[in-house]
This record gives sequence, C-alpha cells and structure tokens, in this order.
Amino acid sequence: MTDLPFPDGAWDQACVARLGLAPLTRQAFAGHDLFPLWTELMDKVSDDAVGAGLGMDLSVIAQLRGDKATGLAIQRDSLKLHQIFTTELKPHAPALRVLALATASDMGANTPIEFLLAGQDMALATLYLGHDVPVPSQIPAHDIAIVVSPASEDGEHALTAIEQMAANWPVPVLNAPARIRELERDRLYHHLAGVPGLAIPPTIRMHRDELEHNPALGFPVIIRPFGSHAGRGLEKLDTAGALEAYLAKRDEDGFFVSPFVDYSGKDGYFRKYRVAMIDGRPFPVHMAIADQWQVWYLNADMAVNVAHRTEEAKWMTFFDETFARRHARAFAEMNGRVGLDYFLIDCAETRDGELLIFEVDHCAIVHDMDPVNVYPYKPPAMKKLFDAFAAMLKRRAARPAANA
Repeated sequence: MTDLPFPDGAWDQACVARLGLAPLTRQAFAGHDLFPLWTELMDKVSDDAVGAGLGMDLSVIAQLRGDKATGLAIQRDSLKLHQIFTTELKPHAPALRVLALATASDMGANTPIEFLLAGQDMALATLYLGHDVPVPSQIPAHDIAIVVSPASEDGEHALTAIEQMAANWPVPVLNAPARIRELERDRLYHHLAGVPGLAIPPTIRMHRDELEHNPALGFPVIIRPFGSHAGRGLEKLDTAGALEAYLAKRDEDGFFVSPFVDYSGKDGYFRKYRVAMIDGRPFPVHMAIADQWQVWYLNADMAVNVAHRTEEAKWMTFFDETFARRHARAFAEMNGRVGLDYFLIDCAETRDGELLIFEVDHCAIVHDMDPVNVYPYKPPAMKKLFDAFAAMLKRRAARPAANA
C-alpha cells in the first residue's frame, strides 16, 4: 500500500466522472425534487466503473431524500467497482489538480471540499478508502492532496491507510491524519487547555455503566454520544433523574460529558459563530443567534429575523477589524496547537470576553447556497474564504513534498 504508482496523464483514465455532492445538495437546498434525476440515473446504471460514478450520485440523492440506509448500501456496491471519482470544476487545462482523500461513509462525514473549490480553476478528484473498499492499483498524478476523512470510527481505517501511503507520497499532503485524530472532543480539551484568552470546558469519555453507577457529575452537564455531530443526541442535563431518563432512551454505550457553560449575552440571546482557519488565518463563515443554548444556523431562524441578519452582516463585514483582532492571540495559539492546514471552529464568547470553544473540525460544511436576496452580505465573504483556500492549495503545491 505504500508503493502505489502515480502515472502522469492517467487522470482521465483513473477518475470516473460524477455529478458530485455540491450540485446535488444545491438542488435539494433550493427545494428541487430529486426523484426525476434518481429515476434517470437508475435507468443508466451499469455494473462497471462508469456505473460506479452513477451509483455514487444515487447514494447522495438517497441520503438527501432521507434514506441513509439505501444510500450507504449503494455506496458500498459502487466502491467495489471503482474508488476514484472526479467532479472537475474547470475541465480544460486546470491550474491545479487536487486529490481529496476521503472515507467511505455518509454524505456528511468528509470535508465537503467541492463547495470550497467552487469557481476555482482546479480539477478535483476524490479517492475513497474504507473497510472492504479495494485500494486502486494506480492513483493519477496530481499537484496536491488533502485529507478530508474525519476522526471517527468510519474514518479511522481511511486515516490509517493514508498514513501508510503518505510515507512515499510524491506531492504535499495537507491535514495530516495524526492531527485530525486530535480533534476528538476529549483530546482537543487537553490540547487547548491553558491557551490565553480561550475557554474550553473539560470533556471526558464515559460509558453507560459509569454513568449509571456514578451519576455525581456536577450538574448541569452537556452530554452527547461518541461520534455525534449536528446535535444528534445532544442534551443539557440538570439532574441525576434527567440523566437516567436520557440513558433510557439512548442505544449508545459511550458518551462525551462536559459542564454546561451559559454563554448567553446581556440581552438573553445565545450567539454561536463558525470560523474557518485557512493556513493560520481566520475567516467568518456564519453567526447564529437564538434564545436557546442549543443553537445551529438552521434552527436559529436567521432568515426571518432582520435584526439578527443585520448583526451577522456587521460581524462578517468587519470581522478582521473586530472579532479576529479581539481574539488574535487565541486564534494564533490555537492554530499552532491544532496543527492543521484547514479546520473549522464552532465557538462563542464568554461573558468575560474569552473565546469559548465548542468544537473543532475540518469536515463541517462551508457553502454559498444561502439566497442572495436574503443574505446579500454573504457572497463577498464566501468568495474571500474560497479564494483563500484555493490560494493555500496553490501555495502549498509549489513546495517540495518533504517540506509540506
């Protein structure tokens, strides 16, 4: 696995075309019915590499329509036929050929890099790795590779395979697997504890029997199952009785537990920020405002609240002069400790002005799908972020692999 050939000129032969995650997600986000496309692709599916590309798109469509089990089953069958797929953004003489190293998992597992490269003069191919997924005998020559696989049970097989192959990789490989593993919530706390100007609640791993027999946790606490994202299984527990009720309705055995921090402002609203770190520099992604602690952008009703959108617009427009400058020292120290070329921070501000860290990840979505008539301030901010990501790839691709 450590001696795979990377032949020049093999891009078109090794990469099977597919529509890709981004265009399909854009259609679903815009409210389009994907069933006609599903039917069209199903009629074309074949038991070969070309059919694998169609299958990968069918997998995404099934998941976008709420049928995750079917989507993953189609993905498994497709990856037995082929493992490298291209969603070329600029098919004619691209300035850069980018290879994303992904894991075979659900559509939300890997970094959605297609969004980050929107409008760039680049060709993108994705190599999927995982249990029971054959490693291709040849990987086409490319200019730079980036690991988009997550730190998760699904992702670990891919991360291990990437580490083995990366020893002889002929081009720079960004986002090292060893660094990605350190993003797990309990490990992250140990890495970031003590950073000046930064607050991160201690997070510990606990199994069901520990919680059932030793529930003296110092309530209130935040609890979530291992591998949970986007709020799945996330709850605030105020009493031992609430913990008992929570465990009774969950099937998982392991959980992350941390103390609850009240990050509401003087007006009673909770403000949660997503910031992208690209080659050490912070960029605003979004700001969500809600009257409850459990806030994400999709449940914050930003689209119907003009005052909140006005506040977000101000935050994004003057980010460099305000938020980024206010937390410059924390961002710089955090960047050095995390050690990734690209990652995302979900955060808030404590009442005494520290940067409160909820999660650090490299796989959360960054996109430009919000309607311009509602969010006119977002396109310039997203273009700036996308251009910075592309510039980083070009800059790193120019360096020797050993110095990446």
